[in-house]
Amino acid sequence: MIPAALEQISTNEAETEAFARDFARGGGAADVVCLRGGLGAGKSVFCRALIRCLCGLPDLEVPSPTFTLAQVYEGHPGQRFPIWHFDLYRLTSPEEIYEIGWEEALGQALVLIEWPERLGALLPSRRTDVTLTSVPGQANHRQIRIERHE
Repeated sequence: MIPAALEQISTNEAETEAFARDFARGGGAADVVCLRGGLGAGKSVFCRALIRCLCGLPDLEVPSPTFTLAQVYEGHPGQRFPIWHFDLYRLTSPEEIYEIGWEEALGQALVLIEWPERLGALLPSRRTDVTLTSVPGQANHRQIRIERHE
């Protein structure tokens, strides 16, 4: 089980990926994980490593759903539940989420959300926030903070 709050400094992309794989082992169906951080903070890197780990395929192609808004992963060897990966950067109103499978995903899949602030009041209160921020003066370092909300 993930503690209520956890912080770690990642010094490179490989460490961010390793942290995401460790995090993946504590997640499950019906969990909502919100990834927060600016452009280039490492949200997609974190999601890619987590998805590959849970699908049991370290070389799985995991494109960013920036243009499709949602990508679904299911039926891979070792995968126990579906994974829905949402990238809401291009969402123009929170209600648009219903057009891309939101209700189908909630309650039956692990839901990963990049740019969750675009959901406004539709953001689930029971969720885990993963916030990635750059460390000043350290080009590739990221502070990763995980916080559970029950």
